[in-house]
Amino acid sequence: MIEQSVSPPQQGPPPRGGTRLPVRADAARYLILAVVFVCAACGLVYELELVALASYLIGDSVTQASIVLSVMVFAMGVGSLLAKRLRCRAAFGFGLLEAGLALLGGCSALVLYAAFAWIGEARYALVGFSLAIGILIGAEIPLLMALIQRFSQQEADRTVADLFAADYVGALVGGLAFPFLLLPSLGQLTGTLLTGAVNAVAGGTLVLSLFRRDLTRRLRWVLVTVNILVLAVLATAAVMVGDFERAARRAVYGDGVRVAVQTEVQEIVVRGGPGPGGGGSAEPLELYLDGRLRVSGRDEFRYHEALVHPAMRGPRARVLILGGGDGLAAREVLRYGDVRAVTLVDLDPEVVELARTDPALSALNGHVYDDPRLRVVTSDAFTFLRGERGADGAPGAYDVILSDLPDPGITPSTKLYSEEFYGLAARILTPGGRLAVHAGSPTAQPRTYWTVDATLRAAGFGTRPYLAAGRPSGFAAGPDRTKDGSPAARDWGFMLARPGGPPRLALPTDVPALRSLATGPLEAGARGAELTRVRGLPASTLVHPRYGE
Repeated sequence: MIEQSVSPPQQGPPPRGGTRLPVRADAARYLILAVVFVCAACGLVYELELVALASYLIGDSVTQASIVLSVMVFAMGVGSLLAKRLRCRAAFGFGLLEAGLALLGGCSALVLYAAFAWIGEARYALVGFSLAIGILIGAEIPLLMALIQRFSQQEADRTVADLFAADYVGALVGGLAFPFLLLPSLGQLTGTLLTGAVNAVAGGTLVLSLFRRDLTRRLRWVLVTVNILVLAVLATAAVMVGDFERAARRAVYGDGVRVAVQTEVQEIVVRGGPGPGGGGSAEPLELYLDGRLRVSGRDEFRYHEALVHPAMRGPRARVLILGGGDGLAAREVLRYGDVRAVTLVDLDPEVVELARTDPALSALNGHVYDDPRLRVVTSDAFTFLRGERGADGAPGAYDVILSDLPDPGITPSTKLYSEEFYGLAARILTPGGRLAVHAGSPTAQPRTYWTVDATLRAAGFGTRPYLAAGRPSGFAAGPDRTKDGSPAARDWGFMLARPGGPPRLALPTDVPALRSLATGPLEAGARGAELTRVRGLPASTLVHPRYGE
């Protein structure tokens, strides 16, 4: 609890002997509240940046958000207690605190990414930054409370209310600025560095302009020097961000990166394969989406043949592909001459554009986007299914639906593996239509895989699980481990489903690695999948355990 002396109602000197200010007391009070607003906005940007970067580097956004938020809230309580020791030198302490916070928060994204790229482990850095930044943020309000009460004759409750109001509004602005302004215009690294610079300028300006008479000449020079050094470090880092990103990409992906683009949806990296003009690497093409190896020219045919061909046994005039902007699933579908129309729905138009124009990727997909039977829709798959109708507005439009979507173990993709999602898919399937789903690895992610099976059955589908042997898939951290440290999958798991009953799975003779799972593991896995549901919640609410559980 912050102690304060109460001013008498009559005119007189302010509490604690008063403070000589270069401006009127009311103006000083509003200046402090403005700095509280700015610092709160910067603090929330640091917090969101840690959550976003940890979700990208480590995966499982729910777990990473829980770690960051819980550690930071705990650390803020510790910081508020530690601030008691600085109340006797509140101005100097606040100036040093904001300089340290600006340096730690501004450089946190760079250090986390460097730890992941060169060490292969970012968890310890994540917890360390969450703890340190939380402590510094927690010490801000007590120190500002001490400063504002030195000249403000307001009652304690009004002072606290004003400080927290400015703090909460600043947090709102920071929370909105991060996804809608900083990320789109500056990117994560540069945006965080700029936030640190704003933080340092705000804290230093407040102390050196408003409370400079509380500081000795030596302390003033210490604060000026510290802030100049912090701003110099942040500015130097901002200038070198481009070189840093290129070096980090080489450390993560190796040499031969030809394309590295951050779209509004995800990061796209292409390495290997010939580029425009015949340049590039002789290595097979590899396409990474948000750090995950999505396509490898070495064996992508195993995955796409296994996804497509079992579902194409039967009527197939109209086919819907959900995801698959790389065009490789569409390539397999359009091998069938009796396919009349294919609709491909992908959220990121830049993936489609890359698959259309990149020489290596377009050659790999057989220039499928030149086929007049293919129609591309830029949309979220769930939203598309919700609005899709058949002829004359009636459901029942597609003979085959292929779900070539992000891995079900990735938390943001959970809704694309929900009971509601499959119910919408069933609504637009023709009688006897088939749905093929990429369901993750049954060996590396068994609970996730069988949860997909259980959810399909809850939505009224009969299912037949099958898998295809292939490369270790996952993140760009090595062939044997994913970037979250879990075992890499060495197979691809699928579900072939049909509304109302189990389909007859016809295994193509030209895909020798394809095999159906035995009945025993199917039944045992299905029972295990039921246990992964959260009791009392809708069937679409799935628990996606960490890989390897």
